[in-house]
Amino acid sequence: MEFEDFQTNPPTTPVNPPAQPAAPVAPQAPAAAPASAVESVNARFLALCVAVDAADRGNFSFPLPLQGHDRLTLMARQLQRLFDRVQAAGVAADASDPAGKAEPDPHLSRENNRLKYLIANTPAIIYSSVPTGDGTMTFVSDNALRLLDYKPEDMVADPSFWFDHIHPEDIANIFSSFAQIFTEGQRSYEYRFRTCDGRYLWMHDNLRLIRDAEGKPLEVVGSLTDITERKQMEEALKKKGDEQQLLIKQLQEAQAQLLQSEKMASIGQLAAGIAHEINNPIGFINSNMGSLKNYVDTLCTLVDGLDQSLQSVPAQPELKQKVAQLKQQADYDFLKDDVADLVRESLDGLKRVRDIVQSLRDFAHIGVIDWQYADLHAGLDSTLTIASNEFKYKATVSKDYGQLPPVKCLPSQLNQVFMNLIVNASQAITANGVITVRTGSTDDWVWVEIGDNGAGIAPDILNRIFDPFFTTKPVGKGTGLGLSLSYSIVAKHGGRIEVASELGKGTRFTVHLPVTPPQPDQTS
Repeated sequence: MEFEDFQTNPPTTPVNPPAQPAAPVAPQAPAAAPASAVESVNARFLALCVAVDAADRGNFSFPLPLQGHDRLTLMARQLQRLFDRVQAAGVAADASDPAGKAEPDPHLSRENNRLKYLIANTPAIIYSSVPTGDGTMTFVSDNALRLLDYKPEDMVADPSFWFDHIHPEDIANIFSSFAQIFTEGQRSYEYRFRTCDGRYLWMHDNLRLIRDAEGKPLEVVGSLTDITERKQMEEALKKKGDEQQLLIKQLQEAQAQLLQSEKMASIGQLAAGIAHEINNPIGFINSNMGSLKNYVDTLCTLVDGLDQSLQSVPAQPELKQKVAQLKQQADYDFLKDDVADLVRESLDGLKRVRDIVQSLRDFAHIGVIDWQYADLHAGLDSTLTIASNEFKYKATVSKDYGQLPPVKCLPSQLNQVFMNLIVNASQAITANGVITVRTGSTDDWVWVEIGDNGAGIAPDILNRIFDPFFTTKPVGKGTGLGLSLSYSIVAKHGGRIEVASELGKGTRFTVHLPVTPPQPDQTS
């Protein structure tokens, strides 16, 4: 079969036709070959082309890809047998036809035509260039016209063609390592190449340096394979992966919010139980202490009155002496003052207990699930009371409250934000520290600043502190959800959190909140 016949009527009969017709198969989308398989085929085909190119110049020393079981291997083996015959025929021809007038071998001509056809119709563009590193092409296979819409002769005629058609963003990556081909012998790149209509296709470029018999660089042979579809699939997979990561992050945050809601509900139930169990006895104890104070005052007034009356009676010296002796034995003056102090201190203690219970109720906002206008200062004070055990032995609190209007919010959730920031501030301090709490307002916004003079946060992790599950605390000491939840709660309120920190000097968190959020979520 001549080359023209092969090109217009390529063989269609399979090598081993099946004895029976195959069962119908449902049409399926062709599976994309793995990148490693495509590169392997390209490399073997390139090796075949290099060997044929060298053989065309009389050099049969380049190995053919003889390992494998596909048609490329079959053709390589056929070429190897052909090369062996050519070399043997060449030796005989030199002996019998020293003038070189013998007719060319028709079998060799047919194989050569077939190879040209395969090169022209392969998915990869085969090319060669000068070994100077500037990319000047000396040969381009005919399929460049079909794949890139450029004529091979135009690509060869322009010394800067290859360089001028690479995407500007990809040039630096190629030429920064191109010189390594002279030490390693081969390189491969992936870059965007401009087609005749201005589009960019992703190409996989596999290059190999060919040396002459003396080891000097002879030329660079390469294959260009269109991998645009693969790149698009990779980009689609990356996009899907990013979307999945976003969904996972949202799921984690939703789960964390659910856990936090359950925890707040538990605190609310605990506060309700405490209020129910403690408020009633505290109520009658407080009432009894008030009555006791009145009784003590009455008794003391009675004793003092009797003493004064007795002193006004001129007679009865023995009775006066007996009364004075009894008062001295009972240490009446001390008892009178001490009982009053004890009653007053007991009433103060009862008031503190009532305040703690009320702070816990205010912190958890029992029964309050709707958006409402709240006093942030009251929320801060109740939170400081609840969290005082965290810092009372190592830090003092400095409060600088400005004028704040009532803020429409979910009070219990904002109290949770304040709690997280106050606890973090406390944990950053080792001893003799100061936690500052400042507030203020600007136009329709309010701000709450909670700072410390503790260890500070390293700059390299400052941008990660709001990530879910990120923590610098030892295992078991923190979940990494506190600041992430605080960020989500503030964002839900239409606000933002700003952080400033310096190692060794401390950290300052500032919560900015609109007085009235744009559209608060009534179902939150």
